[in-house]
Amino acid sequence: MAAASMASAWDSPSSSLWGALGQASTMAQLVGVDALGLVSMVVQAALVARRHRDACVWLAQHVELVGGLLRELELAELMRREATRRPLEQLRAALRRCYALVTACQDCGYLRRLLLGARMADEFRAAQHEIDMFIRLIPLISLVDNSTNTRRVQADEGVLTVVTDGSNRDIRFPRKPLEFTKIRIQGATELCDVGEQPFVGKVDLREQNIVDIEELVELCTRMEKACAGFKRFDFFQIMDATDNFSEKMIVGWGGFGRVYKGQLPGGLNVAIKRADEHAAMLEVNSELQLAKLKHANVIRLLGWCIHGKERILVYEFMQNGSLDRYLCDRTKGPLLNWSKRFKIITGLTEGIVYLHKHSMFWLVHRDLKPHNVLLDCNMIPKIADFGSARALSSDVAEERTSRVVGTSGYKAPEYASRGVYSMKTDVFSFGVLVLVIISGRKNTILDKRGDTVGDLVRDAWRMWKEQRLHELVDPLLGDGYEVAEIKRCAQVALLCAQEDPADRPAMTDVAAMLNSENIISLPIEPKQPAALMHECADRDTASTYMDQSSRTIDITITSSAPMSTRVRIILDPEV
Repeated sequence: MAAASMASAWDSPSSSLWGALGQASTMAQLVGVDALGLVSMVVQAALVARRHRDACVWLAQHVELVGGLLRELELAELMRREATRRPLEQLRAALRRCYALVTACQDCGYLRRLLLGARMADEFRAAQHEIDMFIRLIPLISLVDNSTNTRRVQADEGVLTVVTDGSNRDIRFPRKPLEFTKIRIQGATELCDVGEQPFVGKVDLREQNIVDIEELVELCTRMEKACAGFKRFDFFQIMDATDNFSEKMIVGWGGFGRVYKGQLPGGLNVAIKRADEHAAMLEVNSELQLAKLKHANVIRLLGWCIHGKERILVYEFMQNGSLDRYLCDRTKGPLLNWSKRFKIITGLTEGIVYLHKHSMFWLVHRDLKPHNVLLDCNMIPKIADFGSARALSSDVAEERTSRVVGTSGYKAPEYASRGVYSMKTDVFSFGVLVLVIISGRKNTILDKRGDTVGDLVRDAWRMWKEQRLHELVDPLLGDGYEVAEIKRCAQVALLCAQEDPADRPAMTDVAAMLNSENIISLPIEPKQPAALMHECADRDTASTYMDQSSRTIDITITSSAPMSTRVRIILDPEV
């Protein structure tokens, strides 16, 4: 039976872990705990894990999503049905194994040593794969549950059929003939707007992670040992460098605090970011990842200082400040000729490619804009302010957060509306940023008219389509620009600023296109942005599209990265 083979597949991934931990008395006590209780226990245990912390939090993200799905179900009713009771019981067993795995990462004794190294990594991968299977299954159970309560339709052959293109398996749950909705599920790369439904994306638990000062000091100390050139600064040395944090030394504001210019005893000018009292500890932790990064187009983090409640980071100083000071200043604007602007565009491209592909992890910035691009004495751009940055599990991964950060006009549509972010989030922001560099204009979002990309993107597309890109160019440039470079940059920018993430190129492709000498070699044309609504009424953001003629409902479920799932509910014709 297919059901039996699926049960075997679910039971096997963590068998070695269960063999190592299954005899522990604490594990035996979990047998009576319900699934939602186990979800809460896994999440709480992951947040205080001492070893393999990233893997534990990553697993907890998947488990928390399962919990969100379970809360939408009538569990008592589903546990009385054979077709749904068995997978829910197997889910509970999987959650117990996850709890055992995460708890082992808190143990500094025998169990921790037993599971170190490659074996531990294998167990985490197996657990994540196992939970992912349930993430894709539970929405279907939910739809079955809802259909039996609200729309009773004659079943086809008395089975729930789940066809998964990724595995090429047809899984059938035997059951008594009942009236319910027939569901087909297909692997898909397209994403649609699914509003705020509970099964959309993965919840980013790192947004909720709270780290105290002692843990932050420990983290900084470990990074100091691991990262050459990253060191601890004395607080009183920082005080002297900033003239006791004088207001006249303030040069800007970062994602979590004020930025001061300071001069160290050796004469080195530095930028000193002082965290606000209410700044999230997570933002400080995100900035600390800069210590691991070394690239000509990424700002360098030189050191740290923690003194009482003071949390301070020290960076290299950029003499020419931020890019927006030139683009928004009619006096400084002419100093930024097209040659310099083009070098800034290519430099930013290389910096983002490094963050996405060549750093030690896949890093998405999430707040690319002119204010976060700093210029050194040679006008070389440096990407700065990593307080919103997040590391992903792969270059095609997606995650979801309830805490959307960033700046209007630069946020990708799927991120602004649903909190879903990926590498393609940065690609969109980069596209807008390039159009701003070309035009000197801001990109305004008209929310009340259903705008998703902004007026600058729409205007640029029309000018590109009608071959009048010269109207887009910043008047401060006069005639001092290369027409071919403007066309190439504008077309690439429009490709990056597509509404659908699947239509946007990867940054490696962006780099290749910008290096192309012939505009004809660009193979893809950007799609026209969606038209604005004429009325100011709020848009219907329902996630379901229903075709009355075929009585078909299409839903897209964005579950664990990198797979998204399209669900089609086919309703039998009314008699």
